[in-house]
Amino acid sequence: MTIVPAKAIRGELGVPGDKSISHRSIMLGSLANGTTRITNFLRGEDNFSTMGAFRAMGVAIEDDGQTVMVRGVGLHGLREPEDVLDCGNSGTTMRLMTGLLSGQRFFSVLTGDQYLRKRPMKRVTEPLARMGAQIAGRGNGTLAPLAISGAQLTGIHHQSPIASAQVKSALMLAGLYAAGETTITEPSLSRDHSERMLRHFGANLASSGTNVTLWGGQELQGQEICVPGDISSAAFLLVAALIVPGSELLIRNVGVNPTRTGILDILQAMGGDIVLQDQRDISGEPVADLLVRSSRLRGIEIGGDVVPRAIDEFPAICVAAAFAEGTTTLRDAHELRVKETDRIAAMVANLRLIGAGTIEETDDGMVMQGVESLVGGTVTSFGDHRIAMALSIAALACRAPVTVDDVSCVATSFPCFFELLSRVAIR
Repeated sequence: MTIVPAKAIRGELGVPGDKSISHRSIMLGSLANGTTRITNFLRGEDNFSTMGAFRAMGVAIEDDGQTVMVRGVGLHGLREPEDVLDCGNSGTTMRLMTGLLSGQRFFSVLTGDQYLRKRPMKRVTEPLARMGAQIAGRGNGTLAPLAISGAQLTGIHHQSPIASAQVKSALMLAGLYAAGETTITEPSLSRDHSERMLRHFGANLASSGTNVTLWGGQELQGQEICVPGDISSAAFLLVAALIVPGSELLIRNVGVNPTRTGILDILQAMGGDIVLQDQRDISGEPVADLLVRSSRLRGIEIGGDVVPRAIDEFPAICVAAAFAEGTTTLRDAHELRVKETDRIAAMVANLRLIGAGTIEETDDGMVMQGVESLVGGTVTSFGDHRIAMALSIAALACRAPVTVDDVSCVATSFPCFFELLSRVAIR
């Protein structure tokens, strides 16, 4: 796709439902007793992978395009799938399902696309093995496909070397089936959607600082869930409005969970004019409308605890940094190396292609000198939805069009991205 520059970004819109919360609503709704009704569910390929996996295990899930109804089968009501469960491109599906399936009474196999089969699974399979899980896979259980033989699990205290909501959530889902209590301690707090939703479904958890403890054997009850707009999707529109002069955009109903608002903290620290309006709570999650106006951005130092709170938004942040006055330094972001692609290398290579200032790749981040405008050109998404969207918004503030080689991957998380972009981009 070729994206041409914009004169301004103006209007009002909403973004699709949060991908992380949509995944968890299907998972917990399936394990609950009774029916769970979900509105504003993200109908992206990643979430359809989760939906398909639970349908393959006997859960009735109805979707009329407006509302998703999950007929829960209870904690022990899943049945053995007749075929391999395909997680597509979704790391969340594979890692969380690995924990959930470890405590079942049957055999299952998880696989995914060529990109997911390269992503590291040891961070999940190793602590699960300590709980008694029986998991085999490529690379001595570190790479998919993963074959899981259900086993009796025992709760553990896991000191996680990384702040990862996927690791934490996988162990909590396994902990529902484990004897005793399961405690996870992180070096810093990762997103807490699983904790919030487990409580919403009636589970008893104890949280203190970066520790969370869950007791096994708890039954869940079906709930009403309204999924807030995904701040990871809103991030691209926020940055687009910041870097294109004369812009003013209102993004409605965005989830502003404090464990996810690192993007707002970073952009505001760079001088971004972003205001939260009408803050409220929906289904246990904080929500607000975001008003953003074009701003003169400045380079900053980014590192420490804010990184896990913005880990999925860094492709968009890199674009903001490319237009910021002065130097932006990103550190402590090694996790970006093991996403759908190596997002540090991908953004550095692509920004160079379209005329970014001096930019140096480091082991855990980058150092970038901003410029007033980029020149345009041809770039590659590496099959990564967030890389594709980041380069597409960069194009809006370039002097010439940008051609992105593959944008089909955007459907994994933001199927209507280009439609919404065309609605607010004035040309």
